[in-house]
Amino acid sequence: MAWPSHPPEHPEQLSLFDGASPAPALPPERRVDGAAAPPPPATPAPMPRFQHPRAQRHIDLGEHRVAYEFRRGRRRSIGFVVSAEGLSVSAPRWVGVGEVEQALQSKADWILRKLHEQQQRAERMQANRVRWHDGTSLPFLGETVIVVLDPRVTGAVLHSDAEALPGVPKLTLHVGLPQSASEAQIREAVQSWLQRQARRIFEERCALFAPRLGVRMKRLSLSSASTRWGSASVDGSVRLNWRLVHFGLPVIDYVVTHELAHLREMNHSAAFWEVVRSVLPDFEQRRGLLRTELLPAFD
Repeated sequence: MAWPSHPPEHPEQLSLFDGASPAPALPPERRVDGAAAPPPPATPAPMPRFQHPRAQRHIDLGEHRVAYEFRRGRRRSIGFVVSAEGLSVSAPRWVGVGEVEQALQSKADWILRKLHEQQQRAERMQANRVRWHDGTSLPFLGETVIVVLDPRVTGAVLHSDAEALPGVPKLTLHVGLPQSASEAQIREAVQSWLQRQARRIFEERCALFAPRLGVRMKRLSLSSASTRWGSASVDGSVRLNWRLVHFGLPVIDYVVTHELAHLREMNHSAAFWEVVRSVLPDFEQRRGLLRTELLPAFD
């Protein structure tokens, strides 16, 4: 996100300590019969542009030019997908380009709203990028933890200050590294600690909810997937994304319950959601938190 720039100095700006200056005479070419001619029309500002990295076509939707990825395939209707990359359009082979563009215009409000949401999300992610140094902060179990480089400790040790003032983070993570440690060293040490905590917490929550759901989990593993929070297999294996450790327990418990419920219902049918609801009646609210909260960007 760009920092706000200072307004440029105006050469004709009047200071509070200056006297009034006479208005400059209009140039001859701007006089019409003794009256000032209207100023020339302002040059229109360039239209904002949404650019997909694999765009082959573009279209003007309202005041916005949208460059989109266009694909043809074996499908029955025109489909739109708005992702972090931009707009992707899929159409059957028999549909003409004109019909595709009509469909885009009919959905212009929805497309632009989603593109703006993705743009704002990208800006928020950039603002959430972690700068690895002494004193950096990141979320852990829904709370803010401050990283402290402390060569006196071995590994990483979490400290809690129960008497911290309101609004002041109570948690500090003392990492056994010197002040001269590189960003890569700090990140590796903190990430390793987070992953250890994730495994411990996930094992505890699975042990709590599996009996309530009447299922047996045979194996738990950590995932680093960029698009999935978890998965479950018919053999009783469950994978959970270690980045869930940034969220509070209500969100973690929702994902744990979701994946354990798949050991009874390997689908997302109404029966599956009733299994989830049987132990988490407010799962919709927890799921909403998972969708709206933004994780810190490590890279």
